[in-house]
Amino acid sequence: MNTSRSDVLFAEARKVIPGGVNSPVRACLSVGCDPLFIASGHGSHILTVDGQDMIDYVLSWGPMLLGHSYPDVTHAVVEAAGRGTSYGAPCEAEVELAQAVVDAFPAMDMVRMVNSGTEATMSALRLARAATGRNKVLKFIGCYHGHADPFLASAGSGVATLSIPGTPGVPEATVQDTLLAPYNDLAAATDMFHLHGDDLAAVIVEPVAGNMGLVLPEEGFLKGLRSLCDASGALLILDEVITGFRVEYGGAQTRFGIAPDLTTLGKIIGGGLPVGAFGGKAEYMSQIAPSGNVYQAGTLSGNPLAMAAGIATLRVLKRCDYAELESRVRRFTDELAAILREKGVPVTINQLASMFTVFFTDKPVRNFEDVKNSDTELFGRFFKAMREQNIFLGPSAFEVSMVSFMHSDADFEATLEAARKIRL
Repeated sequence: MNTSRSDVLFAEARKVIPGGVNSPVRACLSVGCDPLFIASGHGSHILTVDGQDMIDYVLSWGPMLLGHSYPDVTHAVVEAAGRGTSYGAPCEAEVELAQAVVDAFPAMDMVRMVNSGTEATMSALRLARAATGRNKVLKFIGCYHGHADPFLASAGSGVATLSIPGTPGVPEATVQDTLLAPYNDLAAATDMFHLHGDDLAAVIVEPVAGNMGLVLPEEGFLKGLRSLCDASGALLILDEVITGFRVEYGGAQTRFGIAPDLTTLGKIIGGGLPVGAFGGKAEYMSQIAPSGNVYQAGTLSGNPLAMAAGIATLRVLKRCDYAELESRVRRFTDELAAILREKGVPVTINQLASMFTVFFTDKPVRNFEDVKNSDTELFGRFFKAMREQNIFLGPSAFEVSMVSFMHSDADFEATLEAARKIRL
């Protein structure tokens, strides 16, 4: 595999960008190789600067559910750019996208557009604290809610991938109000409510964990959190930055029948452009400035390019057959697991909708401890071997593989054939 141009670019990047990347996991440190630089993406494939055509299971970490360069989305962005790239003032598109988002989520009355998932979660927590007059937040070990200070305690994603200890640069006082419990452990969450319920502003949770690899909620876990919040007066925040519009058009909350107080979104609602959002019940969202006193602002919030891309994306997704895609992905991951087991390696593949993670363990994976007990070194060998076979996976055992509506049966078969060829 020729990586000469990527190697040159990475060497140049390290001189001017910390670690040579603008987001840590891209450096591929945990899998023992250097990153590939991407020249373009079309449908389910990406092309590296060295001309390697690869089947993409990263999809910009989730937003490209329609694949790369989807014509309707590309046309909408180009057309919007012709009218101007930013106004710093309201535009019609942000109203249209907000209405589409609210319509998709039964528990959401209003939504505020922001520029990233991190901005969405930090704003939702501020709102929850203001609405309840309380300070503490309960999060789950291995879940990642962006890089805002309160959420970096026992976070997943790149924090777990790079084994970064604690929260360097974050004052201890900032995280002392962040309570922790294992994902899927309702008893531990209940204990936290018994100890801190009177000062618990919110529970924030990924309804389907996607930042320690894919970990599904067990029966009763999410509904149990809803009941605990109802009894104590804390708000339930569902972080659907990954799952919103990917697990189902109305997100994981629709699929699992959970009505949160607040929801955070990102990824797909910008069609691949930088965007985020937080929304929920009017009684809480009306407290956001200027209608209320909880301050949140952003010059690029509601950016016309991101709004145009989001509108075009949701219009298409509303007509898509999510169930059919899920069925195809399930058949594919079942075959992939069988191929890997034939090689004598222990493997568990967690899969839901258009997402999956390959864990090298023969035990069920239901929380972050289970994830850490899987063979991450073997994952690194798997990653590199598959990359040699033109399969682009996330460079970490703690990430989720994504599938788009553009992935064909031929893509799946090529991936399975690659898995048959590799040696682990």
